[in-house]
Amino acid sequence: MTEKKLIERLKAKDKEAFEELYNQYAPKIYVTLKNYVGPNEIEDALQEVFYKIFKGIHTFRGDSKLSTWIYQITINVGKDFIRKKIKNPVENIDLTENYTEGVGIQPHSDVNVSNEVFDEMEMDKIIKIMDKLSEEDKTLIKLRDIDGLSYDEIAKKLNKPLGSVKSRLHYARKKFQKLLKEEGLL
Repeated sequence: MTEKKLIERLKAKDKEAFEELYNQYAPKIYVTLKNYVGPNEIEDALQEVFYKIFKGIHTFRGDSKLSTWIYQITINVGKDFIRKKIKNPVENIDLTENYTEGVGIQPHSDVNVSNEVFDEMEMDKIIKIMDKLSEEDKTLIKLRDIDGLSYDEIAKKLNKPLGSVKSRLHYARKKFQKLLKEEGLL
């Protein structure tokens, strides 16, 4: 079926067209969302994307490809999930934590550095900076600072010694801090 025909059927609320759309795009959306949300949220995010497609298909004008429109919805949903995490103080990335005495980012008086950074940065900038880190560094920061796992939980999940997790996370955070400084965001 051509894209134009699929769009017409979607706008007519054709159930089979939505099933076809889901079968065609769900795997791609899933992979994209993995960059934004944790494994325990991915199904919710996927459902949110398809809900937005269902509710918004009548507004699709065809100025771009359907896949481009769906990709933008996916990115926006992913960013929304990140924003929700950042606003939740329990899961907030703690850029001020001292990992060992005298090491780590030192807080400036009563200023919460992470809130200052996130208030001034857009999500796109955070994602672009995080993308400059190695996969291991991104994983460690995400598991600890975004997903809120303990060091022990991370060690078990990654099958690595606890000391290695703490050490590698410390250096991953330092790299992240350096990138923030290079971008003039810290």
